Amino acid sequence: MEFVDFLFRWGHGLFGITWIGMLYYFNFVQGEYFKEAEPDAKADATRKLAPRALWWFRWGAMFTFLTGLYLLWMLGKGVNQYIALGALMGIFMFLNVWLIIWPAQKIVVGITEGDAAAAAPKALRASRTNTLFSGPMLWGMFGSKHGSYDTSGFEAISFSDLGFLVPLLIILALEVNGIVGKVGPMASVKGVIHMSVLLTAVVFGLVAFL
Repeated sequence: MEFVDFLFRWGHGLFGITWIGMLYYFNFVQGEYFKEAEPDAKADATRKLAPRALWWFRWGAMFTFLTGLYLLWMLGKGVNQYIALGALMGIFMFLNVWLIIWPAQKIVVGITEGDAAAAAPKALRASRTNTLFSGPMLWGMFGSKHGSYDTSGFEAISFSDLGFLVPLLIILALEVNGIVGKVGPMASVKGVIHMSVLLTAVVFGLVAFL
């Protein structure tokens, strides 16, 4: 059983690297390139490169999610604020990929018919939200002693604890914004990186001090 647990932890990390690596590629590399690319080069990359990258992106997300569910099940009652908040952001990120980003990008790259002008902003908003969540999600994963199942140094999760409830409400509000709101300061690469670092500090500062 220990070996099986290790395999799932290893797989969770490996699939997560694939997923988040592709997320950063889209947000930090491809998106910036598309702003400067010649029309023919952009059209070619949209037809040939983007669909390949999206395949690794969405299936990396799927298997990160599935292995993460197993790890949460193994933790059982050992789930604490760090794990819960990190996992929640990870789940939102997974849902954003499969329910918003992928359907919208299928229209943008021409796999399915639709209004590309309307789909592109939806995909961008959700993708920027995922980038925003990626920093604090990883903090929660590491800060929880995830992988050793040793949670003795942390308090068990309590829904009456302000150190959990306030960060939870912040995360929920940001996810709603990612679905129906605005990109705001996350429009630029520098902006979304800064916001992710800030969110990490705010969420886990509240966990630690409230």
